[in-house]
Amino acid sequence: MNRKSKVRFYLLLAVCLSAMACAGPLYRNYGRIAPSDEATRAFEAHQVNTSFRYYISGSDVYPNALMGLHRDYRLDPQTLWKEVTMTPAKMKEIVEFMKAKASEYRLFQYGFEMLDDKGRPIGVWYSILMAPTFVRMQEDGTVRIDTPRLDTYDRFEVERARDSHN
Repeated sequence: MNRKSKVRFYLLLAVCLSAMACAGPLYRNYGRIAPSDEATRAFEAHQVNTSFRYYISGSDVYPNALMGLHRDYRLDPQTLWKEVTMTPAKMKEIVEFMKAKASEYRLFQYGFEMLDDKGRPIGVWYSILMAPTFVRMQEDGTVRIDTPRLDTYDRFEVERARDSHN
């Protein structure tokens, strides 16, 4: 490697390392959403956890996601979640409608555990795999959990229409 190439290499390395060092603090408050067979079973058995507040995203009839957030946490009010007073009958209705919508596109619903930035459980999530979000613990004590894209199923409708024309 000649001198000019070495200088470029080390300059590029320094830029990359600087970018990584700067990006680290940006992601330090992020939790995660991990697949959970236990959460899937609880949703599909219509088990309501009284320690959670429940929310839906999207249509009231066919929500894109159903979330239970532990009552110790406050959801960022700028998100588009709709709180639902949950009962086993209401959960059955929501889950069954969600499963019916997903089955139209040959998709399946899954349960997930939501964890804070320290890996502690803070709630549960139920949706298709293509309805992603993130969990961010904010400085003011609220939790930022954005709703999945509101067109979660629309893109599958477009694909189905395209396939039927072929």
